[in-house]
Amino acid sequence: MNEDIDAINRMRAITISREYGSGGGEIAARLAKRLGWHLIDHAIVEGVASEMGTSTLEAEAHDEYTEGIVSRVLNSMQYLYPTYMVSAPAGALLSDEDYHSAVNKIVRAAAVSGHVVIVGRASQVILAELRDVLRVRIIAPFEKRVAYVMQREGVDQRAAESRIHMKDHDRARYLQMEYHQKPEDVHLYDIVLNTSLLDLESAVEVICLTLQLKAKGLSTKTGELGPAAGQSRYAGQLEDFRPLAS
Repeated sequence: MNEDIDAINRMRAITISREYGSGGGEIAARLAKRLGWHLIDHAIVEGVASEMGTSTLEAEAHDEYTEGIVSRVLNSMQYLYPTYMVSAPAGALLSDEDYHSAVNKIVRAAAVSGHVVIVGRASQVILAELRDVLRVRIIAPFEKRVAYVMQREGVDQRAAESRIHMKDHDRARYLQMEYHQKPEDVHLYDIVLNTSLLDLESAVEVICLTLQLKAKGLSTKTGELGPAAGQSRYAGQLEDFRPLAS
């Protein structure tokens, strides 16, 4: 058991990408609590709103989209990661380049600090090159997501459907515009979980197990990992392939 804990502690972060209404945010919160790691999620937006003296809804409308909010987010992150954060860019508004850079700094600073669960904010792309980060995608069928939003947010079906379409569109647009990636690209993730039949606590269990297994692989050279590792050649002649065209 102690070996498992030691292995997990060698990992620095888990990124959670999620379809809206799939339960990804709740899974992230439960996961952080289970591991005793810090959760980086919508609480940042709420902290920004408090500092700006505005509503959470207004701050949320800017989150990941409007440059001016980033300077406030950077200030909010200063007290969490003072060693790794640089001063926020001067001025109320940032250029597109400054904004892009600031988002990267927020996510990377959290990862450098270690033992964090980061929800969204293109973290699966920003931290893609780090082997000690587990990248997770949470999905569910549309009708299941509608039911989730209706129950959790107390809205009717039409409002739930509209909100899901809007959130999914905004997140996809942001990832495409800023990072030229699509959130549904499965190659961005180590594991994709469908919560249509998997309850949220079971999803946490699966992620913890995957985290443990990926952590154990950190001592193995990258070239020695993959589906070919330890496999021998097929016996006999393969018969289910057409001849290559000349």
